[in-house]
Amino acid sequence: MTEISSLSALKTDRLSTILVIASGVVAALQVGKAAIAIPALRNDFHLNLGQAGWVMSIFALLAVVGGIPAGAATTRFGDRNLIVAGLLGIALGSAIGASTETFNILLAARVLEGTGLLFVVIAGSAILNRIAAAQDRDLVFAFWSCYMPAGIALAILLGLAIDGWRVFWFANAIVACLFALLLQILVPKEKSPRAKPSLNTIAKNAGKTVTSAGPLLLAMMFAMYGLQFFALFSFLPVLLAERMGVSSTAAGMMTAFAIVTNILGNIGAGIALRHGVPRWLLLAVASAIMTMTGVAVFTLSGPTWLIFSLCVVFSGVGGCLPSAMMGAAPRAVPEAQLGAMSVGLVMQGSNLGQMIGPVVVGSLVDAVGWKAAAIPVAIAGVIAIGTALTLQKVFRRFAL
Repeated sequence: MTEISSLSALKTDRLSTILVIASGVVAALQVGKAAIAIPALRNDFHLNLGQAGWVMSIFALLAVVGGIPAGAATTRFGDRNLIVAGLLGIALGSAIGASTETFNILLAARVLEGTGLLFVVIAGSAILNRIAAAQDRDLVFAFWSCYMPAGIALAILLGLAIDGWRVFWFANAIVACLFALLLQILVPKEKSPRAKPSLNTIAKNAGKTVTSAGPLLLAMMFAMYGLQFFALFSFLPVLLAERMGVSSTAAGMMTAFAIVTNILGNIGAGIALRHGVPRWLLLAVASAIMTMTGVAVFTLSGPTWLIFSLCVVFSGVGGCLPSAMMGAAPRAVPEAQLGAMSVGLVMQGSNLGQMIGPVVVGSLVDAVGWKAAAIPVAIAGVIAIGTALTLQKVFRRFAL
C-alpha cells in the first residue's frame, strides 16, 4: 500500500477525494433512512412518538459527547483506519437493525451506526485535509460539506423506491461494506514519522483543542447554525400544512427541495473562497441573511410562495456556513496534530445546536404560537454574526 506524508499534498488525490466524499454520503444515508422509515418502524415496533424520536436523535447525542474522543482516536489509530472502521460499524449496525424484532436492539444498532457516522466524518475530514493540495482545499471541503444534505435526500428517494425498510437497511449494510473495502485498498495510508501518541499526550492535546480560539469559536458558530437550521426545517412541513394549508405530501416535497438547495450554498462557498472572498465575511453575511429570512418565515403572514421562497434562500445561503467552517476546522489550530480533535469539537457544536433548536422552538410554539419561534432564531443569529466577526483575527493568523 502506498503511503503519503501528512504534510500538505502538492497535488490533490482526486480518486481518494471522491471515495471519501462518497463515503460521507453513505454515512449520511443512515440519517435519511431512519427519517423515511419512521412510520413503518412505529408500526412494526409499536413505538410512540417519543421512542421513534430517539431513533433519529441518538445520532446527535452521540456526536455531542463523542466528537473529541473520535478525533483523539483518529490521531492515535490513523485516519484511514478509523474511516474504514466507521463504515464497517455502519454496515454491522444496519444489518442488525434490519434483522431485529426488538426495539432495544434496534436502538443499540443505531448507536453503532451513529458511532460509525462520527468516525467517517471526523476521519474523512482528516484524510481530505491531508490529500488535498493547498489551492484546492477549500473547494474540496465545499464538496465534503454536501455529504449530509446529499445523503438525506438520496435516502428519501431510495427509501420511497425500495419496497420495505428492512430491505433498504440491508442494502445500506452492503454498500457500507463495499466502501470500506474500496477505501482500504485505494486510499493511501497516513505516513506517520512519529510514534503513536500516548494517552497522556492525547489528553494534553484535547486540552489544547478546547482552549484554542479557532476550534472553540467555530464550534460556537456551528452550534448557532445547527440551531437555526433545524429550528426551521424540523417543523417546516408542519408550518406549511398548518399555516399555509399545504397538503402533507406537498409540504414534504417542498421541504426536501429546500434542503437540497443547501448543497448549492455548500459548493458556492467553496468557489467564493477559492476566488479570495474573506472567510469571516462570508460567514457573517450568510448568518445575517439566514437570520433575516428565518425570522421572516416565522413572523410573516404572506402567501405560500413567499414563505417558501424565504425558506429556499435560508437554506441555500445557509449552505455557505458548513462549507466555510469545515474547511477551517482542521487548520485553525496551533499545532497540526490537533486538526482531528478540532473537527470533533466543531461537530459537537453542530450537533448540540441540532438538539437544542427543535426542542426550544417546539416548546415556544406550543406555549405561545409560531411567531415566538423567531426569538431563538434571532438570538442565535446575533451570536453567530458576532462570532464571525471575532473569527476574523483567527483566520488572519492561520491565513484562512
